Amino acid sequence: MTTTMGIKLDEETRARLRALGAARQRSAHWLMREAIREYLDREEAIERRNAEADGAWDEYKRTGQFVSDEAMTAWLDTWGTDKEGPCPDLEPRR
Repeated sequence: MTTTMGIKLDEETRARLRALGAARQRSAHWLMREAIREYLDREEAIERRNAEADGAWDEYKRTGQFVSDEAMTAWLDTWGTDKEGPCPDLEPRR
């Protein structure tokens, strides 16, 4: 189901939409729909990353486990070589 929503735009923005629509052979409506979809996709991805980071922080506060900078750097330095190893193990709180 679709519904209609109104949006107030200044004349400059309307003119830009019309010009871009003409150049792309698309309607201003199509451009606005695509812009809104792209914006929502981007912002929802940011929200998912933030929630994941919050979850990781909560897990760290609960367990204290982490991968040290030294262990992670040493592992990353092996990427792309024939000596690449598994991800370092979690370490207990110090």
